[in-house]
Amino acid sequence: MKKLINDPRAVVAESVQGFGLAHAGLVTVNADPLYITRKDAPAAGKVGLLSGGGSGHEPLHAGFVGPGMLDAAVPGAVFTSPTPDQILPATLAANYGAGVVIIVKNYTGDVLNFETAAELAEAEGVGIRTVLVNDDVAVEDSLYTAGRRGVGGTVLVEKIAGAAAERGDNLDAVAAIGGRVNSNVRSMGVALSACTVPHAGTPSFDLAENEIEIGVGIHGEPGRHRIPMEDADGITDRLLDPVLTDLGIAAGEKVLLFVNGMGGTPLSELYIVYRRAAQVIAGRGAIVERSLVGNYITALDMQGCSITVLRLDDELTQLWDAPVHTAALRWGV
Repeated sequence: MKKLINDPRAVVAESVQGFGLAHAGLVTVNADPLYITRKDAPAAGKVGLLSGGGSGHEPLHAGFVGPGMLDAAVPGAVFTSPTPDQILPATLAANYGAGVVIIVKNYTGDVLNFETAAELAEAEGVGIRTVLVNDDVAVEDSLYTAGRRGVGGTVLVEKIAGAAAERGDNLDAVAAIGGRVNSNVRSMGVALSACTVPHAGTPSFDLAENEIEIGVGIHGEPGRHRIPMEDADGITDRLLDPVLTDLGIAAGEKVLLFVNGMGGTPLSELYIVYRRAAQVIAGRGAIVERSLVGNYITALDMQGCSITVLRLDDELTQLWDAPVHTAALRWGV
């Protein structure tokens, strides 16, 4: 294993420390317990937005802390949920008097730990609403979750709910917007190679040189099936067809198309996937109204990608276009 690390046990702490130094104008890092908040606390009365989860998916979630998106993020160990004693103070820090919406990816550890912290925050008088993201069409259940996993759609939920909070929506309204995004977004991923968790030192699963895993999760969990390597167009079709079918996208509808890298795939290849996906969607008579391409929710150094499609309406498009100023997403500012 060759990685730019020191002690494998210190990877998350040192990475977050470096992130805080690099983006000192945007975020503040609390070292013990570990969490990140936005530097410029908004005026009292804004709904706070909090998310988090295991590290290894950078820039998710710390990279999305800032105006127009998250108010706080809580990183756990690599591929491991943060603990309630991290989540609770982050929740309190994200409370500006109007309550906090917590965005949770549907993994068992995350659900349990964020639920515990939410109950503790409510006991301290903080209004809490939770949005559970479960956009992965690949599997219904796995070793990590009951029901569908939360994957690429998480980025879109955080951006759009963040914009709703920034414009002054109340607690229930922000949570409803987040839920609406989740109801209208679907994703599916592929692995060309496994990732290597630093403290393990070996690939998390085995793939032959000529094999790919269709429907893989962001921790390397198994997908729908393992097949021989195909060309980019063939792989794209295998990912996109279940997404569009599950969403029921009809001719004339507008969508946001998001092609996400898993951490080890060149941007040039992601654009090849985007090209084919856009062609397929246009062939069905739908309209790609907005797009996002790049590494936004990764799996360490895994080679592969995911495709996410969000059904848009006028309000969701307006909220997507709203200004955002974070380390990983920035426009309109």
